[in-house]
Amino acid sequence: MRWIGDRIVGVLRQLRGPDTADAVFEATALIVGAVFLVIGFAIGWPSFWGRELPISGTGSIGAFAAIGGAITAALAFAIGRLVVRPAEPDARGVRDGFAVPGDRLRWYDLAAIAFAHAAIAYLGWLGIAELLERSFTDAPVFPFPGAVLIAVAFALTAYVSFLSAVALTPMVLSLVLAVFLVVGAFASMLASSDVHWWRDNLSALGMSSNSSSLAFNVTLIIAGVMVTTISRYATAGLPVDDPVDRRGRFIVRGGLILLGIFLACVGVFPVDEFFLVHNTVATGMAVVFAVVVVGLPWFLRSIPRVFVAFGWAYVLVIVLLAAFFAVGYYNLTAVELIAAVLIFSWIIVFLRTAGSVGVVRRPAGEQRVVA
Repeated sequence: MRWIGDRIVGVLRQLRGPDTADAVFEATALIVGAVFLVIGFAIGWPSFWGRELPISGTGSIGAFAAIGGAITAALAFAIGRLVVRPAEPDARGVRDGFAVPGDRLRWYDLAAIAFAHAAIAYLGWLGIAELLERSFTDAPVFPFPGAVLIAVAFALTAYVSFLSAVALTPMVLSLVLAVFLVVGAFASMLASSDVHWWRDNLSALGMSSNSSSLAFNVTLIIAGVMVTTISRYATAGLPVDDPVDRRGRFIVRGGLILLGIFLACVGVFPVDEFFLVHNTVATGMAVVFAVVVVGLPWFLRSIPRVFVAFGWAYVLVIVLLAAFFAVGYYNLTAVELIAAVLIFSWIIVFLRTAGSVGVVRRPAGEQRVVA
């Protein structure tokens, strides 16, 4: 059996072309996409045989693509993470963007990231189906073209998810986090049983009496895990030669991790069931963010001053919004939405800034591609 496996690996290596990082990943992604293309057609053709399907809604091609796309995204992501793995020191290959000496991605990190990819695929295909339904009102989808569309949806999802997995870095993960939060929040808003939820606050979406509560709370929990993951790896390259810098990095990393924990707790403790705890962790997020941003020039002395000014401006805007809420000019929902956008946009910019000032380190072991 071993020679069969070696034969398959040899064929894949011939198909993927030049033995360079980009060529290997791109060709392997195309192979993975092609496999899911065949799987999608093989599943869709017999499933659709003998009937016409609506574009969106229950039992539609859109629902089929969304559910299958979510499974495809999670599987392709898992395959992508298996492709980039530790190798012998003298092996040729590409270093994993998340390979940090003395640290690694935990199983719950990977599970949360895979779930985020699956959720993006699920909500994305549902949204596309709804848009097409409104563009082609009452148009049916026949079995053969429906199977082809499903196959293409699976292939495209697998291709993108695989490339996201093999090219995973803190910056890429921050963008995945941003997209995940946006699609999760909008899905919760659209699914809300209370059309006037915004009159209360953003946390009203997570109340047990609201039909969108599960989507909203799970989004926050998964996002919190992702923030803690980003925090560990985004600060790994910061200078630590001086004890002051080492202590400053520890404070900033701890603050960002605490931010992620508080975010997850906002989803774990809905406001209607755990009012005091929910409000405490939600307020704690704002306090931790302000402390990290205001103290950044003392915590990280190498950070550019223009980024420090950028963060201070964000804190001033949040304080101004709180003042507007206190006098009744803004409602709490507006304040929470704008503050959330400011906080997560700051985190994304911080990742790029931290990467630009980080020290260059040799990884503990080179990485190689096995496909």
